[in-house]
Amino acid sequence: MTRRQVHLAAHFPGVNNTTVWTDPSAGSQIDFSSFEHFARTAERGFFDYLFLAEGLRLREHRGQLHDLDVAGRPNTLAILTALAAVTEHIGLVGTLNTTFNEPFELARQLGTLDQLSGGRAGWNAVTSSDAFHGANFRRGGYLDHADRYVRASEFAALSKALWSSWRDDAVVADAETGEFLRDDAITRVRHESRLFDVDAVFDVPRSPQGRPVIVQAGDSPDGRDFASTHADVIFSLHTEFADAQQFYRDVKGRLASHGRDEDSLRILPAATFVLGDTAGEARERSREIALAQVRPQTAITYLEQIWNRDLSGYDADGPLPDLEPDTGVETAQGFAGRHAAIRARVGQLREQATAENLSIRELVIRLTAKHTFVGTPEHVASEIDRYVQERATDGFTIVGHVTPHGLDEFTEKVVPLLQERGSYRRSYDEGATLHDLLGLPPVTVSAGVR
Repeated sequence: MTRRQVHLAAHFPGVNNTTVWTDPSAGSQIDFSSFEHFARTAERGFFDYLFLAEGLRLREHRGQLHDLDVAGRPNTLAILTALAAVTEHIGLVGTLNTTFNEPFELARQLGTLDQLSGGRAGWNAVTSSDAFHGANFRRGGYLDHADRYVRASEFAALSKALWSSWRDDAVVADAETGEFLRDDAITRVRHESRLFDVDAVFDVPRSPQGRPVIVQAGDSPDGRDFASTHADVIFSLHTEFADAQQFYRDVKGRLASHGRDEDSLRILPAATFVLGDTAGEARERSREIALAQVRPQTAITYLEQIWNRDLSGYDADGPLPDLEPDTGVETAQGFAGRHAAIRARVGQLREQATAENLSIRELVIRLTAKHTFVGTPEHVASEIDRYVQERATDGFTIVGHVTPHGLDEFTEKVVPLLQERGSYRRSYDEGATLHDLLGLPPVTVSAGVR
């Protein structure tokens, strides 16, 4: 029986409580040498692609920059373009916002990266509607929350139409006749709606893979519908086995109505890991790493964002606050559901903390720093393989806890074991595009849109 193949992506850790920047082996979050080391490590491990997250604004809390975000992050497309020059096979995926970009310009930038990399580009399409991010663009709060995925879906459809508007054989370049492009080389793209009015002739030819791979991370019903319509990969948060299987069935079950089959969409949840020579050693390392990830200030800040109160006087290693959250003015029209949700969330946290006898810090660790796979390399490889063979996922997006060396141990110790199981590639096929690496069907063109 043919084994299902494990697909792996490598997530360059952001400046948040995943990253332990205080670790003695930690390096820069900004220097290109960090991105290069990470990319080369992922390529040595035959990963499908590396993945960069991007935030459009540094997080703030109580009027101050959140200390975990101060280092920031250089521009995603610039990093990926530079990495294209120092790698040969691995895919290059970046997070780019559908709310604060425009389809033609973003499609042009991604199409250019796809050309320069030989068909290795990917786009993690994310949405935003809040005024906090929008303030950077002088249009804070301009987009209704309900329109997030309306805009995102039109944005993706327009981008695909632009990428597909060139024939594969559009360029003739016949020096004798002087013909460079065929007469019908490019199809004009027209789109008019409430959100977009575009009349364009695209200026970037189709890449070797047809168009960049589209990744999506939304988990709402609208997000799942967007994924089943447009996405090639879902970057999900469902890592508990039964929950992952349920998510897999739900999303894959939506594909048929869009004329797609199971293998046209890959589900790669984010997964952290901690390895040890024994299970006990791995558990102890996991505890130490979690304590470094969730420092006292981080734990208090997490609760303050839920309680909407100053909790700086509370001990992070003590019990949860006994005061009620500040939900604002409950009589404000349209906000009653939000206030009830906040109170319900606080009630859930108190129940969990009481039932498991957890301090503030221990609770926040459970919520934000619980490692997905903890154990020996053999155990971790076995679990990853089990998830894939039993259709809970198609693989994982691996997230290390140290920059830029967080992927080293996984590549050296877990990847060979997956290869021994016959579930993971031992080499890249020459000339393979990112679509090829993911085992996705070829991009087809129908009326200018796929």
